[in-house]
Amino acid sequence: MNTCFSIDALSPSGAKAWRLLENNSWRECTYAEPLQPGDARITDKAKAEYWLNRRLKKDKENVLVPQKKAGKFDFLMRGIFSHAVLHRSSAVPIPDKEQMLDTLTQLQPGAPWLLYLDVAGHFRALNTDNTSIMANLDIAVRGEIASSEDYIGPKAAADTTMMDNLYRQFLAGWLEHLQSSNMNVFVPDIEKLKTETEYIEAIRNWRHE
Repeated sequence: MNTCFSIDALSPSGAKAWRLLENNSWRECTYAEPLQPGDARITDKAKAEYWLNRRLKKDKENVLVPQKKAGKFDFLMRGIFSHAVLHRSSAVPIPDKEQMLDTLTQLQPGAPWLLYLDVAGHFRALNTDNTSIMANLDIAVRGEIASSEDYIGPKAAADTTMMDNLYRQFLAGWLEHLQSSNMNVFVPDIEKLKTETEYIEAIRNWRHE
C-alpha cells in the first residue's frame, strides 16, 4: 500500500484552499485534489500530525504562517486551519467482516473502546482512556466509543443483526474516506445506509491517483 499525506488549508467558508509545497510555500488548490509536482508529500505520520488542525495566519506578503494548534472550541471561530489529506497510489481492500467480529469479540467490556479502520482497511480497537482520537492519523474510519457488553465483547459480536448493520456502517465510512481523502471519518447512521453489495461494488470501482 502506497500512501502519503498532503497538507491542505481551508478558508473559514471552505471556498478557498491552499496546499503546502516542498519549499514550504503554498499554492491555491481544490481541497483534496490529486497531487501535483512540487507538492509536499509527507510519509512521516508525526510530521503530518504536526500540521493537523493547526491554525494558519496570513502575513503581510499573504503567506500562510503556522500558529498554535486548534483548541477545543476553535472550530466555532473563523480562521484558516490545516488538514492532513491522505493520497493513495495503490489499490485498497474490502474491509473484512470476520476481522471486525474477531476484533470486537476480544474487547473486554468496562473500558471505553473505539472500533476503527486504519489506513490499510484493517479493523483495530483503541482504548480511548489513554489515547487521543481526533489527532490520530492511524484512524481512517471510526465508530462509536462503547464500554457496555451490549456493544463490545462476545455478547455483542453474537448479535447478527447489529453486526450486519455495523459492518455496513464501516463499509459506508470506508467509501467516504476513499472518496474524500479525509481522516477520522465517522460512520453514518444506520437509517442512511445502502446495501452491503452496493458498498462493496462502489469500493471495488474506486480508483486511486
